Amino acid sequence: MMIETLLAVTFAGALVTFLAPNRIAGKLAFAISLIPAGLSLWLYTAFDGSGNALVDGGELAFESQTTWIQLGAYEISWYVGLDGISLPLVVLTTVLTTLAIMSSWTPIDMRQSQFYGLILFIEANLIGVFAALDFFVWFIFWEAVLIPMYLLIGVWGGPRRKYAAIKFFIYTNVASLLMFGAFITLVFSLDVTSFALPEITQAMLDGGPESFAGIAGSTIASLVFIAMFIGFAVKVPVVPFHTWLPDAHVEAPTPASVLLAGVLLKMGTYALLRFNFTMFPDQVAAYAIPIAAIAVISVIYGAMLALAQTDLKRIVAYSSVSSMGYVILGLIAFTHFGVGGATFQMVSHGLISGLMFMAVGVIYNATHTRMVTDMSGMADKMPIAVGILIAGAFGYMGLPLMSGFAAEYFIFFGAFGSEVLAYAPLFTALAMFGIVIVAGYLLFAMQRTLFGPYRLETDYEVTRAPLHDVAPMFVLLGLIIALGVAPELIFEMILDAVDPILATGGGA
Repeated sequence: MMIETLLAVTFAGALVTFLAPNRIAGKLAFAISLIPAGLSLWLYTAFDGSGNALVDGGELAFESQTTWIQLGAYEISWYVGLDGISLPLVVLTTVLTTLAIMSSWTPIDMRQSQFYGLILFIEANLIGVFAALDFFVWFIFWEAVLIPMYLLIGVWGGPRRKYAAIKFFIYTNVASLLMFGAFITLVFSLDVTSFALPEITQAMLDGGPESFAGIAGSTIASLVFIAMFIGFAVKVPVVPFHTWLPDAHVEAPTPASVLLAGVLLKMGTYALLRFNFTMFPDQVAAYAIPIAAIAVISVIYGAMLALAQTDLKRIVAYSSVSSMGYVILGLIAFTHFGVGGATFQMVSHGLISGLMFMAVGVIYNATHTRMVTDMSGMADKMPIAVGILIAGAFGYMGLPLMSGFAAEYFIFFGAFGSEVLAYAPLFTALAMFGIVIVAGYLLFAMQRTLFGPYRLETDYEVTRAPLHDVAPMFVLLGLIIALGVAPELIFEMILDAVDPILATGGGA
């Protein structure tokens, strides 16, 4: 019942925060968020699962299953549990939420109880996404994340917040409908009696769908794979489905950007791993080249777009498109280190992108501008915040002994030796070139804004950032270094859950 306790505490905390007076909402939300953060860390220390949650032979940790609804011939159940893929993402969610709440104390000064209540509500549903093992339960949590993020952007965002919020909602909701329709079609063509993901996975691995409505089973599998890939690719996002992301990030308040880049984007890559790359090993091999091409294009094109920006938030936003391209490359490599590295990169990017958005937010709080052309010499005025920003940027560039280096090394090593992907060395080499572009746009932005003589186009006095703005960044930097120095803190449990997937599809 530990997962249920974690969810109940977080949902209850969201409700309590909604009802609290504005003057105490921020501190109350922070105090409440420490409970799920502490519980998730306890789950990490007490984790005793093995194997993969969806593949036969896996032993889930903290598993719980109860029949909920009988929907015709199919049973819907409350089914939750954790394996080595989902647990690190649950811990990432709870820790990043706590830090995002603390980083909100300076910029959020209106409707505070509603803002912090929505943050906790998002946290609860994100935990549900990573823990649910029944498709309907999982889909409820999946959809429930959209509404609070839409409100966070639309109410507390920038001048074009309504446009960005609507664009975010339409893109992600249409993608969800496509994915939902495809998966339900798949279930109807399988010999299963429930929507439990392990049962559906096993049915796929045992032979896949039968002919349905006059369509051959192999055709159904291919069509469902493509439709679900598109649905999840919008959430990641990858090129060409990425256009909603920069608008959402630029208009969203900084804490919402932290959660959006840090965790919400990982919903897409997590779902791709759980559904497409676990249930459809034959289709993974069949579509390896086009998927790898999408990954490499996302890496290069996202980095080039970042290079062309003058808004610090847009730079970090487009860099997320590039970073998620690496995740897709690792997944399609379908190797021990490729898929394991892709999962490790989900956690690493969550920490680094969260740090970068926090740092940009701290600079914006002081200067009220994010434009590279509007400022210079910030290092003299905000040395601690700027120092952490520089460290985070080097983490993005893959500096050794930081988590970004470990993640990219695992992905490149796994992708280079892929047997599933033809021309794997070529795709890997092209993706590696993205690191050069990343270094270019980050170094350019830092040189223009952080160093040189002090200059600011806005009429604000810049002083050192308050402790509650800097402390969350210190914590994130510490975690980035910890995973860079000792990746085995999570990488061993990730590999334990990844290897059964590769065994079903012949991955090396």
